[in-house]
Amino acid sequence: MDTNKEVLLSVEGLVKHFPIYRGVFQRQVGAVHAVDNISFEVHKGETLGLVGESGCGKSTAGRTILQLYKPTAGSVRFEGVDLVKMKAEELRLSRRKMQMIFQDPYASLNPRMTIGDIVGEPLMVHNLAQPKEIEQRVADLLEKVNLNPDFAARYPHEFSGGQRQRVGIARALALQPSFIVCDEPISALDVSIQAQVVNLLEELQQQFELTYLFIAHDLSMVKHISDRVAVMYLGIIVELADRATLYRDPLHPYSQALLSAVPIPDPIAEETRQRVILEGDVPSPVDPPSGCRFRTRCPIVKLGICDVEQPAFREVKPGHFVACHLVS
Repeated sequence: MDTNKEVLLSVEGLVKHFPIYRGVFQRQVGAVHAVDNISFEVHKGETLGLVGESGCGKSTAGRTILQLYKPTAGSVRFEGVDLVKMKAEELRLSRRKMQMIFQDPYASLNPRMTIGDIVGEPLMVHNLAQPKEIEQRVADLLEKVNLNPDFAARYPHEFSGGQRQRVGIARALALQPSFIVCDEPISALDVSIQAQVVNLLEELQQQFELTYLFIAHDLSMVKHISDRVAVMYLGIIVELADRATLYRDPLHPYSQALLSAVPIPDPIAEETRQRVILEGDVPSPVDPPSGCRFRTRCPIVKLGICDVEQPAFREVKPGHFVACHLVS
């Protein structure tokens, strides 16, 4: 990956906490630390993969970046402008350049609207085309995602999961964005359909010069589509590197454990490699551990260091960032 490319998105110290209220007077008694001080950059034209266990904050991070959730703290600079400080109308206009493909194709489409209305709605909201132009634009978009333009008059319940996700992709492309957050776009689909959707995303990226933040927990698929990969654990990013480096030489113990679980299509290599089995459960994001978030499950933890201070997210090799006290 050419890191000299223009930075399209810069996230610095992003925090998203969800307050917990209790009692008659609804007093705040705590907060869910969904995203806790993450920083990274996405370069123009690349795909940054964001991986981790379910509940680690991946989807919340994607939604907070697009300002679907208002950040608790931090900044999100898109094309050099901080989205967090934008006023409502400025942000609405900026949304044309940023779109999202949602995880569940069954819940992300309005069942009362036709496919044509769903795909054409962004054009209508932003006043970018007249009704007849919208109809033609919808037909073109459906063709781009390999759907019959005649399907525009049908409703979502008439389609399979894979077809619905293609409709979601067409809707995301309607405003010709430059950046798309793909929030686990294949996790709800059959295995036979997943590769088709990923290949479609790659084709569209080449055709429209798109930049992706690809959120997933399927490490094999992330390796296939991503240029760089960030690993999240309990609201923080523990490692960030280019795809080849991370999969060949992961440095953080959590990354090592994740990658050791990926099946290898080689019986000899599969038998000889050493699995890293993590003990215990992921701590609650309401009360995360002191010091390193991963210390309660880390196989190389050192008390007196790991439980005292949270490790800095630092560059240990060119382009390779790790948050671990024990990695030099």
